[in-house]
Amino acid sequence: MNIRLLKPNENCPLELLLLADPSRQLVEEYLKRGQCCVAEIEHQIVGVYVLLPTRPETIEVVNIAVAEVMHGKGIGRQLVTHAIETARSQGYKTLEIGTGNSSIGQLALYQKCGFRIVGVDLDFFVRHNYLEEIYENGIQCRDMIRMSQDL
Repeated sequence: MNIRLLKPNENCPLELLLLADPSRQLVEEYLKRGQCCVAEIEHQIVGVYVLLPTRPETIEVVNIAVAEVMHGKGIGRQLVTHAIETARSQGYKTLEIGTGNSSIGQLALYQKCGFRIVGVDLDFFVRHNYLEEIYENGIQCRDMIRMSQDL
């Protein structure tokens, strides 16, 4: 698998990004300001993440997604590791990531990759006007679990 920065003339894999964040408006907004990296296997994009500087010395993974047919193959972990290495190589001191309270697998993965819970943004997914309520693992996704790690 090859993970690389999206080329300037290349279309971003919007459908993949919408798997992780169903708000097209929010995705398009952070794509304008962020760095998009894609994971490819045999010239097929199977994963993506977007890094967005948020404060001095701080950058956030605002979206990370893996094609559903590729779940369980370690691609998510490789994307998270690549994001950590990219942020570190660019001189950032802190990397942040957020996920829904119902995203049990992602919460486990991010902690295994060194992130710690630093806060909860209550009702984030309710306030941001998603077209439909989001449910994962039989749980309504309402709150954003904020996580961080020092680089």
